[in-house]
Amino acid sequence: MASQPTPAPAANDNAARETLSITDNRTGKTYQVPIRDGTIRAMDLRQIKTDAEDFGLMTYDPAFMNTASTRSSITFIDGDKGILRYRGYPIEQLAEKSNFLETAYLILYGELPTEAQYKDWEYKILHRTFLHENIKMVMQAFRYDAHPMGMFISTVAALSTYYPESAQVGDPEVRFKQITRLIAKVPTIAAFSYRHIRGLPYVYPDNDLSYTGNFLRMLDMMTQVKYEPDPVKAHALDVLFILHADHEQNCGTNAMRAIGSSQVDPYSAMAGAAAALYGPLHGGANEEVLKMLTQIEHVKNVPAFIEKVKKGEGRLMGFGHRVYKNYDPRAKIIKRTADQVFQTTGVNPLLEIALELERIALQDDYFVSRKLYPNVDFYSGLIYQAMGFPVAFFPVLFAIPRTVGWLAQWVEMLNDADQKIARPRQIYTGYAERAYVPLYARANSHAA
Repeated sequence: MASQPTPAPAANDNAARETLSITDNRTGKTYQVPIRDGTIRAMDLRQIKTDAEDFGLMTYDPAFMNTASTRSSITFIDGDKGILRYRGYPIEQLAEKSNFLETAYLILYGELPTEAQYKDWEYKILHRTFLHENIKMVMQAFRYDAHPMGMFISTVAALSTYYPESAQVGDPEVRFKQITRLIAKVPTIAAFSYRHIRGLPYVYPDNDLSYTGNFLRMLDMMTQVKYEPDPVKAHALDVLFILHADHEQNCGTNAMRAIGSSQVDPYSAMAGAAAALYGPLHGGANEEVLKMLTQIEHVKNVPAFIEKVKKGEGRLMGFGHRVYKNYDPRAKIIKRTADQVFQTTGVNPLLEIALELERIALQDDYFVSRKLYPNVDFYSGLIYQAMGFPVAFFPVLFAIPRTVGWLAQWVEMLNDADQKIARPRQIYTGYAERAYVPLYARANSHAA
């Protein structure tokens, strides 16, 4: 007898399969929780209670290690396979074929621009690069040795006082104007902070140059009648800016979304995001790589340093990533870009140490088994240093392109009906209710 075909499952059977059955052993009750996109909604757990007085079940996830706080269509990362895409486009293709402003348009609007759209976009950005003269005076008031990232954060926040209409975050036209202003002005702010710590006069923008070419001019111009940016350096910055434009829900982006969820203006929200980036575990990580390479001193010391790391007596900076469990695709691109830059600037003396460190680590089972591969910070600091940037300026160089990602994520958050003002729950671990004791009656029961 021929076997009968298996009937197709009914629609309600399919729906039942897309659920998670949870049995609460405290009460014996079973709950069906819907699964969508491989996730369950945390609020669906609140129905799980021991009695009517129970608040309901919550999840505990320090540092959001396994919690999705949003749906986003901007950046896709597959950390196990080493994949990074902006709006579906592989980062390798964008780094090779695009430029930063075109990629910025893609990230913000979801599609690559037509030629007419690009020209209009480029014009709007390049003709909003100037800062109000009072903003320049604010920057000049900083100490001569002020950290450039501190200057950057403060100045971005101060911009909100010059553009009060930016508080109208629900108006798309107002939002667009602030987006173009921020993308246009952050290189100028960055360049002014750089000139400030070097004791040099600020250089105004030249809107005839490209985005990165103009940035280099504001950094380096001295007495030239007409500054011509080095095309290799300008291209390297374009590539580095593309690679750093967005990176999913990282610490700085999470800060941008959380602060922006209060519906504050984008300048204030971005100042908070930049402050998050300031930390050594985020935007300052490439500085830590340089410190490590400097401490190693010579390529002959690399094997001994590797052994110290394996014994827990040091850290291998620039290796490993919260998301990537494979070679960071950005690191591969930066390594190629570094070769081009070093042909112009000369080889960074720390490069030989870095290459040997990478070679040994990628062959050592200790690092391979732990999926510790070079990340974007491992080579970016070497390029920046070879181009003459002081280490303190590295986080600012990160903040310029990340402005695009922060703003795209901010707009996406504002347009998402699921989003509300951010307010995580907590698990209270303190005292239960206590009665107040007057000062004269208190025993000296704890240290001041």
